[in-house]
Amino acid sequence: MFTGIIEEIGVIQGFTKNSNGATITIRCSRVLEDTKIGDSIAINGCCQTVTKITSESFSADVSNETMNVSTLGDFKAGNRVNLERALTPSARIGGHIVQGHVDCRGKYLGDMTFEIPDTEAKYAVYKGSIAVNGVSLTIAEIKRNIFKIAIIPHTLENTTLKDLKYGEYVNIETDILGRYVEKFLSRQNNNITTDFLKENGFI
Repeated sequence: MFTGIIEEIGVIQGFTKNSNGATITIRCSRVLEDTKIGDSIAINGCCQTVTKITSESFSADVSNETMNVSTLGDFKAGNRVNLERALTPSARIGGHIVQGHVDCRGKYLGDMTFEIPDTEAKYAVYKGSIAVNGVSLTIAEIKRNIFKIAIIPHTLENTTLKDLKYGEYVNIETDILGRYVEKFLSRQNNNITTDFLKENGFI
């Protein structure tokens, strides 16, 4: 679990594809502190398990599934990425609850505006939280499947969002609370329907 508060911008040293996915190596410093093999680090919002550590980098194995649903499959050596270590029990949650499970890819339309698939748009709400490349942000405007985020200068300066170019794709994770609410209401409606059918002798 993460908060969407980026700790450091890392640089990809190597990205080698294989039959199972790919191995990625990222040069960094801060997120290496207290990190052990087996720990989780979010790379542009994708939760990945650390498989190797050196004094100036860490490596992770990226599955084919992760590359299919996120932008990790497009990575190249030299790319800058947002990094965040997983939460500890004593950590403050400065952003919002982020799982590190990317829901879809979004397209950057300029001026901090993004387009996402219609299937995911229902989870994006005005003044709600959303993670873009792992950054916890607030939706300032939304119309159908296009939303604009509110961002302060500090966040822009300390993440890779300032590097975005028109048409570039980003990783999107919508607020998990919306999915739980949808599931709950769906079950409630199913229960109501079942009760109605029973009371009226249909089942």
